[in-house]
Amino acid sequence: MENYEKLLEEAYSKIKKTEGNGERFEIPKAEGRLEGKKTIITNFSQIASIFRRSQEHLQKFLLKELAAAGQKEGDRLVLNIKVPSSRINQKIEEYAKEFVICKECGKPDTELTKEDRISFIRCLACGAKHSVRSKL
Repeated sequence: MENYEKLLEEAYSKIKKTEGNGERFEIPKAEGRLEGKKTIITNFSQIASIFRRSQEHLQKFLLKELAAAGQKEGDRLVLNIKVPSSRINQKIEEYAKEFVICKECGKPDTELTKEDRISFIRCLACGAKHSVRSKL
């Protein structure tokens, strides 16, 4: 048994320590810059792909919540107002809680579906189904 303990300790010492807070899903932070009166979110397409949502859906949400006009230019989103990054990140977290993370199990393995005129978030992990606001 002592030999087993030594081998186990040796194995643990060779394993790379994981970074992060123990969760496999972390809400991404917006990266961007201000140019005059415009705010540019440079990692917009990466955020949408991490959430596994369409860029158009995320764009509509952000524009409506920030009360701003804007357009997508390539992989980035250009807002026609100055917005602090803390406010953008807060809205991204709200989007994740409403449209990405399952309310039952708390996992991000979900998909948006539409039945008739009602949008649902369906969890692929636990099978739960919740309605979400469909008007964006």
